[in-house]
Amino acid sequence: MTSPHLDEEPAEHRRFTHYLQALATVAETDEADLVAVVLHDQDATMADSAVGRHLDRRAADLLTGPQFTVWAQTMAEAIADRDFLTRRLHEWTLLRTLALGNPWTAEELTAASDWFQRMASTTQFVASSEALGLLAERGRSRRVRNAASQRLRH
Repeated sequence: MTSPHLDEEPAEHRRFTHYLQALATVAETDEADLVAVVLHDQDATMADSAVGRHLDRRAADLLTGPQFTVWAQTMAEAIADRDFLTRRLHEWTLLRTLALGNPWTAEELTAASDWFQRMASTTQFVASSEALGLLAERGRSRRVRNAASQRLRH
């Protein structure tokens, strides 16, 4: 027995897709307001996921450019009450620190999330042999330690 509603996409999936599209095309001047709108969705998990994807995309695009700092400050205000998003933005800022060759501490890298350690050990953003050496030795997972070791050898 089939129902005409069986193939319909759930409402939160449609909103998620809509939010991703809107965030991908929003004007810079309206970005923080749109993020706030998305974060007020009734499904907090879905909203966090949509904004998280947006943060990842925008941070990667802006990472080594001069606009990153102002953008990150603006986003920090918009997401201040969301722990996961705040941590992700902080870790993008730490990736920027590494990418630009600015000072960092071993504790910052070793205390960072699995996501951060994977990004730092596998992406072109981090070229610091010191940071890669630390992750090769003290990375949280075997995957991170192996990836950092491999990058050091090449």
